[in-house]
Amino acid sequence: MSTVRMTQGMMNRQAQTGLQAGLNRLAKVQEQLTTGRIINRPSDDPTGATSAMRIRASVADQQQYVRNANDGLGWLNQIDSTLSSATDQVRRAYEIALQGANDGSLGQQARDALATEIDQIRQGLMSTSNAAYLNRPVFGGVTAGATAYAVDTTDPVDPTRIKYVPAATYPVQGVIRTVADGAQVRVDVEGPDVFGADGSSIFDHLSALSTALKTGDSTGISSAVGLLEADRERITNVQADIGARTKRVEQARDAASDAELRLTSSLSEVENTDLVKASVDLKLQEVGYQAALSATARVMQPSLLDFLR
Repeated sequence: MSTVRMTQGMMNRQAQTGLQAGLNRLAKVQEQLTTGRIINRPSDDPTGATSAMRIRASVADQQQYVRNANDGLGWLNQIDSTLSSATDQVRRAYEIALQGANDGSLGQQARDALATEIDQIRQGLMSTSNAAYLNRPVFGGVTAGATAYAVDTTDPVDPTRIKYVPAATYPVQGVIRTVADGAQVRVDVEGPDVFGADGSSIFDHLSALSTALKTGDSTGISSAVGLLEADRERITNVQADIGARTKRVEQARDAASDAELRLTSSLSEVENTDLVKASVDLKLQEVGYQAALSATARVMQPSLLDFLR
């Protein structure tokens, strides 16, 4: 039976190796407590590090979906409030048209006053049609300009005619927001879908009503009543569609927020330090290291003089 001769040098080396291993374990636990993470570099846990990177990528995706949804809600809320204002203005114009069509006792001076109010409503609707969010017209799509509607001063028939600026590229490219994986929502509205196409828009109808009131054209006034009612219904339908889009975006935002919370919790389980467990481990490693120091001191204590005695 063979035996292995153990020398003092071998014992010293083994003691130092064990001492260094204990110090490394202590340092690792201290690092985990200091950083709050059990994975501070991929070599600490390659499998866990891979999972953490994938979860982080998913968290970033959900955070972007939330930002997209919030931006989309900004557009949709601006459109909704603008359409509410437009509805009120069109309703008032409709009431004026009814008044002008049904009250035969109105004198020309009274009709002129009604026409003046219609002109003011028309100008107010033009301002409404140019409502913007973050300096971009909500009814203009992806356009280079800052307005969706403007007065066409080059029109030879009516230099005060209001036209849709992006008409040359109609239908225009919409403002799209991705609110979930594979889910996109358009957060703007094209002007003609709200105010009508050029030539038969609400601005044209108001202009015709104003002219009819000024000239006492009862047929034109009666025609304006039906046209304005159709305009009001069209705006109401668009507003209902905006409400449905808003609900969809809100649901997507809530889902993304919930997913972000779940993923963050999963990430914490993968890479965050369990403070209670780490504190206990630190105490154990400190005790073990102190014991190793004591044992090493006794092993390395003998010298040549001790053997010569």
